[in-house]
Formats: sequence, C-alpha cells, structure tokens
Amino acid sequence: MAALRRQPASRTDRCPRCDATFGCGVATGNCWCSAVTLTPELRGELAKDYEGCLCPACLRELSAPAAPAVPSLP
Repeated sequence: MAALRRQPASRTDRCPRCDATFGCGVATGNCWCSAVTLTPELRGELAKDYEGCLCPACLRELSAPAAPAVPSLP
C-alpha cells in the first residue's frame, strides 16, 4: 500500500504593514502572491522596508501603478 503524501498546509501570517492576518500558501507552492507582478525596484524597496510577506490588500495597493498627476486649473 502506498503511503499517503500530505500536502503542506498554508500558514497564517500577519502583515507587517497593516497588521492584518492572511493565509500564505508559499509552502504549498501555490500562493496568491505569485499572481502579483512587482518591478525589481519595488521588490527591493519592500524587502528593505518590511520583513516577511505583505497581505493581499497591501501588496495590490503598493503594486498598482501610480495615477498620473492632474494639472491644477488656473
């Protein structure tokens, strides 16, 4: 009889930016964060500013392109 292979469980983390709890699936090889695209510059800034993973809301907010500045009306 073949031994059952147990999948690693996702872990619960706390966001170092907003203190929210969230599930991290990196141990399972299928984490939501793999779908978020970060520039190398932003990845470096986040690694410098925070230890550990950010929650989905913070990572989406920080990875969103900045809105162009709206010129002031005279």
